Amino acid sequence: MNKKSKIIEVQSIPISVITEKGNDFICLTDMAKAKDGDARAADIIKNWIRTRTTLEFLGTWEEMYNPNFKVVEFDHFKMQAGLPSFVLSPGQWIDKTGAIGIYVNSGRYGGTFAHKDIAFEFGSAISPVFKLYLIKEYQRLKEDENDRLQLQWNFQRTLAKVNYHIHTDAIKEKLLPISLSKGQINYVYASEADLLNMALFGKTAKQWREENPEADGNIRDQATLEQLVVLSNLESINAMLIHQGLGQPKRLGQLNQIAITQMTSLLNSKTIKKLN
Repeated sequence: MNKKSKIIEVQSIPISVITEKGNDFICLTDMAKAKDGDARAADIIKNWIRTRTTLEFLGTWEEMYNPNFKVVEFDHFKMQAGLPSFVLSPGQWIDKTGAIGIYVNSGRYGGTFAHKDIAFEFGSAISPVFKLYLIKEYQRLKEDENDRLQLQWNFQRTLAKVNYHIHTDAIKEKLLPISLSKGQINYVYASEADLLNMALFGKTAKQWREENPEADGNIRDQATLEQLVVLSNLESINAMLIHQGLGQPKRLGQLNQIAITQMTSLLNSKTIKKLN
């Protein structure tokens, strides 16, 4: 199989990106070094992959893209998730379920690699700031490739936009999610997508469209990179809250506070300014 390997640097950590058959796989082993150095990279990945939230994300991804995914084995792992005795490695996950989103390479480009969708999710286990750096550097890599190949590649359909500017202090307040009223929180939103829209943007997709009839795309197409990073995190957190049995009003209140906290952290981070 033809492989093309490139290196991106995220917060001074070199991270390998391998392209196979048009898909990019990012080295989780390299990413894990940003959290605790070389010594515990394998343990960090194992601790991440064994959680219920991660298994549900991985299982959903495989069901979407892998027709040979072994759902029965996946359900077996999911039932054990959360137990103190439950241990899972990437190799075991691949062998038992036939997963294709993650693979372990022991050759020249050694380490655990994951499809970019999964690698971005793993970035959340490192930190929101690291995840933002990762997306930005990956974006720059794709921009460079597109300039050479003169291709039209649209990154905003995955997680970020091709061209963006870190917002100045003068407009930061406009980017911060509003604190929802008690009435807004108690209102039941039929769509889970609109629940997340309310938590982050303070309005539903329909409300945004009515306010912006001439705008291209939808509410999420117009989001900043920081907002898209927080939105990605909210999706994972919302899935966890659903499994905890929380109703929409309680989830909306929690998600709104999380959105405010994470956006404030990203917009006030001194390191984020270096991305500009």
